[in-house]
Amino acid sequence: MKLLNDQKFRARGVTLEEAARQIKLVAMDIDGTLTDGLIFYRGDSTEELKAFNVHDGTGVTMMLREGLLVGALTGRQSAANEIRCKELHMKFLEQHCWNKRETLEQVAASFGCTMEECLFIGDDLIDADAVRGAGIGVAVGDAEEECRSVADLQTERLAGHGAVREMATWLIKLQGKWPNELDHYHLG
Repeated sequence: MKLLNDQKFRARGVTLEEAARQIKLVAMDIDGTLTDGLIFYRGDSTEELKAFNVHDGTGVTMMLREGLLVGALTGRQSAANEIRCKELHMKFLEQHCWNKRETLEQVAASFGCTMEECLFIGDDLIDADAVRGAGIGVAVGDAEEECRSVADLQTERLAGHGAVREMATWLIKLQGKWPNELDHYHLG
């Protein structure tokens, strides 16, 4: 994870590490964040085919196991999104979401969280306001400039290629819960 801007934390009088320990809810974009953004159609069907990285799935699972509320906000409506989010036991999925900051605020409030307790990870214009408004805003490694310019952090890994896993590992470590994950996999 690469620090892009720490002004938000300094303004709140906290370090990045302290801000990370406050995170209770993690929300992510799907296309271009949880996937590499490619969408395939099957012949003349409107059925979408998407590829999801198992490393990112492991990251989601680890965050859920450590008690974080994890879900997705996406502009697209897709059965593939529903299947993957259900398979990962995500706590929320908002599709056809065009104002992600407003939706993030509503989702956070429904779980009793403040925006400072939220982390949002995204890649493009539609994500930028939520990235800027979250307690911690993360841009994936290949995010568009407009998203990177308002993000606090950027992953080294690219969208759909472990960016969510990288962020999850970073967050879990800063929250002091990494030993739990190592124990879960019998590595402690």
